[in-house]
Amino acid sequence: MKVKFNVTGMTCAACSARVEKVTKAVPGVANAEVNLLAGRMVADVENEAVCGAICSAVADAGYGAAVDNGKKKEQPKAPAEDAMKDMKTRIIWSGAFLIVLMYLTMGHMVGLPTPHIFHGLENAALFALVQFLLTLPAVILNRSYFSKGLKALWHRSPNMDSLIAVGSGASLIYGVVALLRMTWAMGNGHWDVVELYSKNLYFESAAMILTLITLGKFLETRAKGKTGDAIRQLMDLAPKTALVRRDGEETEIPADQVRVGDTVIVKSGGRIPVDGTVTEGRASVDQSALTGESVPVEKEPGDTVAAATINTSGYLEFRADKVGEDTTLSQVIRMVEEAGGSKAPIARLADKIAGIFVPVVMTIAAAAFAVWMMAGQTLEFSLTTAIAVLVISCPCALGLATPVAIMVGTGRGAKMGVLFKNAEALENLHRAKTILLDKTGTLTTGKPEVTDVLPGDATEFVLLRTAVALEAKSEHPYAKAILEYAKEKEISIREIKEFETLPGRGVCGIYNGTKVYGGNARLMEEIGVSVPEYPFLTAAGKTPLYFANASGKYLGAIAAADVLKPDSRSSVEALKKLGLDVVMLTGDNEKTAKAIAKQAGIDHVIPDVLPGDKAGIVERYQREGRRVIMVGDGINDAPALATADVGIAIGAGTDIAIESADVVLMSGSLSQVAGAVELSRATIKNIRENLFWAFFYNSLGIPIAAGVLYPAFGLQLSPMLGAAAMSMSSVFVVTNALRLRFFKPGFAPAAVNPVKDGEAPIVDESTPSVVIGVEGMMCQHCVAAVEKACRSVAGCLAASADLDQKQVTIRGDADLSALENAIIDAGYTIRK
Repeated sequence: MKVKFNVTGMTCAACSARVEKVTKAVPGVANAEVNLLAGRMVADVENEAVCGAICSAVADAGYGAAVDNGKKKEQPKAPAEDAMKDMKTRIIWSGAFLIVLMYLTMGHMVGLPTPHIFHGLENAALFALVQFLLTLPAVILNRSYFSKGLKALWHRSPNMDSLIAVGSGASLIYGVVALLRMTWAMGNGHWDVVELYSKNLYFESAAMILTLITLGKFLETRAKGKTGDAIRQLMDLAPKTALVRRDGEETEIPADQVRVGDTVIVKSGGRIPVDGTVTEGRASVDQSALTGESVPVEKEPGDTVAAATINTSGYLEFRADKVGEDTTLSQVIRMVEEAGGSKAPIARLADKIAGIFVPVVMTIAAAAFAVWMMAGQTLEFSLTTAIAVLVISCPCALGLATPVAIMVGTGRGAKMGVLFKNAEALENLHRAKTILLDKTGTLTTGKPEVTDVLPGDATEFVLLRTAVALEAKSEHPYAKAILEYAKEKEISIREIKEFETLPGRGVCGIYNGTKVYGGNARLMEEIGVSVPEYPFLTAAGKTPLYFANASGKYLGAIAAADVLKPDSRSSVEALKKLGLDVVMLTGDNEKTAKAIAKQAGIDHVIPDVLPGDKAGIVERYQREGRRVIMVGDGINDAPALATADVGIAIGAGTDIAIESADVVLMSGSLSQVAGAVELSRATIKNIRENLFWAFFYNSLGIPIAAGVLYPAFGLQLSPMLGAAAMSMSSVFVVTNALRLRFFKPGFAPAAVNPVKDGEAPIVDESTPSVVIGVEGMMCQHCVAAVEKACRSVAGCLAASADLDQKQVTIRGDADLSALENAIIDAGYTIRK
């Protein structure tokens, strides 16, 4: 079982590596993963009794751990808000004393006057004592580095604080010893010793190191705070109050007090507080907060609504179905938090290095000190080199390289309506080269319609009655289409006995004392019934369902078409441009499958796929060495979604499919798949940039600090410059990751006309286009209105309005005057 822990006291990657190591050493722990940025750990344990031992082990290592009870928390403050306030105070006061200290010690280098009382060797001890007193505030204010660092060192788990404590502490101790030596030398008349130490006190180095490190930590913490903006913004979407009707009276109550079954009222402009089903009213609902799509969706009785969406116009009453932690918004927040707190496989290298980083750095510092002393250099030179090595090393940059990018990337995905369940899915998505698309509900609407009724040896009425009786108990989408058609024809449903579903083939049962069958050609072949071919159906992408009885009588066929979604073709083109091999999976026969694939622009199709075969097809591609993405929405897609390297579930699909997937598309639109792949690639690129910088910085900085340039160029790195460089390296890594907040997918699907009867309009670069300037568009609702007006004109295949450019691009051969008139009728002005 997996148990979550909150871990305190970690300051760098060495800390997280140490916590992981001691946790894995506890008997009964199979694995443990620590997220430095989130301050969390997930441990795979045998039972709950192990949790106490884990907390004790972590405490013995110098950190704190407590089981996360998972209770709902209040709206959080910005991360580390209290810590930032404390650091700000420390920086201001440390900086104030440091400025005075630097003026006294280095002001003369730039011609600034210093008090006469500090001039001359006879005043050297007084001058040194003043420097010591000016350094003490910085040491006291930033004493946490010493308390935490030395404690970690005592527990044999040195971390970044240990490096700072040893480095600044060495400068401070050296300065104190120098002050005592000067005082002794003055009393004994050794003025040469006084002169030597008066020029090499290093108090300012200790104060500068502590102040610069704190400044860097402040900037780093402030930047890291922005990585959680996506989650906080999602939390802000939830309204605080709800208007409900109880006992016939409308009452405004806190949103968290809404109960399942309550009638909730949302008026125009209001935000929906919980998930539910519309019972009365009609409205346009802006679902962009959850799905990433800006165009409002019309809601009417029977439709579902989700918390945090906005009623832009209209009036709604709905029954509360999911409240509190069960709402879609809460599930999204939980998923984003878990994904942001998980660890990607790419982080393993950094983790391994971080585990030994600090001890290695301390060894290098000691070796540098010893080598320079043996080479005949002074104690001051050797000590400066050792301190520089300690303070320039930065395990923080290594530790932050992956988690900050993961957290920002998953947060940006949530805003796009793409939910990554874990960091591994985010990483694996960029590696995949093959994508398998389920047809029904993914490429198509999943709501087929009856297009043709073709009687055989029975009348149309008998054929329909038999079909309705058989399909009344079936859950197949085509069955629902037949029932809808029969309802329009006012054909009543007769009872059928011994109903049986034949997976992948059809259904059967006893109707009017005779066993009847309904299904595909394979089923007809099994029962020995010869059926005619209907080439005009398969050419149009329509699927015939054949009906016959046990005596071999062919009753006829009913054709239905599951039409492509409006954006399927353009989405497939986008996936191809990303270098993915697109394959369609369908249970349709080969001819029908190829016809639909052609409409969608797919070159590779696997027909006649039984529900249980999909996972096997995924495995077949994997055996060929391919990394596979599987996209689906149905229950029968769940095994394939779980088997694929990355399973992507369409949000409009079933809960089982969503649970089995690694990525969930909230809008139910295939166009988001390309955006998810692009975001994955951008995030992994960002992580690699961060890791490169962290490795490059340390690989270059540590040797320079150790003095490798001194023999050839006479260059020695100052500890103060090392401290500044160390601080800025962490800030650079976090700031680079924050760039992902502004990621925009390169693919933006054009709005197209609804597809009917299996025919998809082909819109590509060869399609004629015209651009019309439009004045009066103020928001995305205006954009949707203009696009809708244009698409209503005959010949318009696609319309895409640009709010910033104040124009609309129309593809097709629609009449220009008719387009302009439609836009004017919609309430807008043509810009000439």
